Amino acid sequence: MRVAVIGGGVVGVCTAYFLAETGHEVTVLERYGNVAQEASFGNLDLMGPASVRPWSMPGTVRRVLGMLMRPESPMAFSAKFEPAMWAWLSRLSAECDVQRFKQNQLRLHRLASYSHELMQHLAQVHELDFQQRTGVMMMFRTARDLDQAHPMMETLGDAGVRTELLDPDGAVQLEPTLSTQTPFQGALFMPDDWSGNCPLFVRQLKSIAQERGVEFQFNCEVDAIQPELGGVSYRVGDKTVDVDALVIAAGAESGRLLRGIGISLPMYPVKVYSASTQIQEYDLAPNVSVYDDTYRVALTRLGKRIRIAGCAELGSNNFDLHQKAIDTLVKVADDWFPNAANYRTATFWCGPTSMLPEGVPLVGATSHNNVFVNAGHGGGAWALAAGSGKLVADLVSGRRTEIDTDGLTLTRYGDRVR
Repeated sequence: MRVAVIGGGVVGVCTAYFLAETGHEVTVLERYGNVAQEASFGNLDLMGPASVRPWSMPGTVRRVLGMLMRPESPMAFSAKFEPAMWAWLSRLSAECDVQRFKQNQLRLHRLASYSHELMQHLAQVHELDFQQRTGVMMMFRTARDLDQAHPMMETLGDAGVRTELLDPDGAVQLEPTLSTQTPFQGALFMPDDWSGNCPLFVRQLKSIAQERGVEFQFNCEVDAIQPELGGVSYRVGDKTVDVDALVIAAGAESGRLLRGIGISLPMYPVKVYSASTQIQEYDLAPNVSVYDDTYRVALTRLGKRIRIAGCAELGSNNFDLHQKAIDTLVKVADDWFPNAANYRTATFWCGPTSMLPEGVPLVGATSHNNVFVNAGHGGGAWALAAGSGKLVADLVSGRRTEIDTDGLTLTRYGDRVR
């Protein structure tokens, strides 16, 4: 079939790759001049079945509200009176229920584990080097943080994920470059999870996809989609193109495109942050990736650089850097690896992504036979992209999927999608 994929981020490029592997004629439509220019450029660098999790952990709302007046916080607000933002936060709060969190975590784990297997296969078959490393350590600063993480750890244990809970001495033994000046209660080591350079991977996979016949059309923004009997068309400017099927994998733009065909989801645009800086003292730089549970920030060593990624800004529709987000990234890096680099001179970046309150993406068919969705991955897109791309490719092709899609499709909303 002739299939169009809207979006040239990690999710869209993975989708295009697997569609081409299935034998379809694929075109990727990207509004920027290259792949991985928006959320994929600054996504969390973590991949694996353990480190990806919903934002809606029990205690999240109380924690964020308790940090609003501090100079650093995992969440920044640019708008105080925006009904859509508060409606989304209300939905997020409802998902923080322990049982709902565990359900969402298991759904994410199913997809992340599948995605991790596919990533390992891709890296081996194509001999990819995207600065990948093995091992992620999640840091818990306070006893409350550690206590609130128990539902997550229980769920991972029930799913058979290999983890190790370390006391502070054990964490420093595993990662000797950790600062001993920053107090913490413990750390969860996830030995099988990966970290890596997401934009580099996307560019490499783009080249492989092109070799398999995928066409990339850049500076191409889709204005509208029109489902039709037996096919679908999309409009770019004054040009209308007919295809057999279309996949919406447009990140923050996915909500707008879905609303254009009558599907309104609880999807909210969130601005995510990252920073990159040159390592100055290699002996003091991290060897394993570190994720700060309190501030939701990851630190990853990528070649000669350290990447710091995390924080979410709500209520913003521009690319201005929020000082609180910058301060948070710098604080986390200074707290854990203070002498590895000068974080205040880092290159800071922000960009939009789309998030759903339950933190689980939507993958699969829509109410229109020829239109599919692969969106709502939020900060976990890097960890979920290969799996969700393969799922969509199988569904478009009418094939049986290799994992259960329960809870990953639009059917989880029942009649509430509008």
